[in-house]
Amino acid sequence: MTDTHENHATIRYTADVVAVTEDDRVLLIKRDWDPYEGHWALPGGHVDDGETGLQAAIRELAEETGVHVNVGNLHQIGVWDQPGRDPRGRYITTAYMITVPDGTPITAGDDARDARWWPLTDLPDLAFDHADIITAAVTPNP
Repeated sequence: MTDTHENHATIRYTADVVAVTEDDRVLLIKRDWDPYEGHWALPGGHVDDGETGLQAAIRELAEETGVHVNVGNLHQIGVWDQPGRDPRGRYITTAYMITVPDGTPITAGDDARDARWWPLTDLPDLAFDHADIITAAVTPNP
């Protein structure tokens, strides 16, 4: 009998939301703790036990920004699973997009110290690979 020892990474599952307005603004939160404390990022976070990625995306958006949306209005834009995308370990995120009315009110909450609408043409430095996720969300498919 051959003894095979395999190393399996612990993989954590997250969901992120690209919420945009018709006047080309994107909703970002300022992170309240590490990694990337004080940096801007997309609203999102861990998928809890018993949740789907879509349910987590809706919950995290509401908790971190006060924006409440219907499940049918979000659509998946992709999965980001590049090793090293998160300094805490192996994280895989499913990103979702939604367009909301201009002037949608926001309130920072949960682990967001601030929330703000940013022009897509003038984004701050972003945490993780969130700039890539935003680019994928707003770039038209050929």
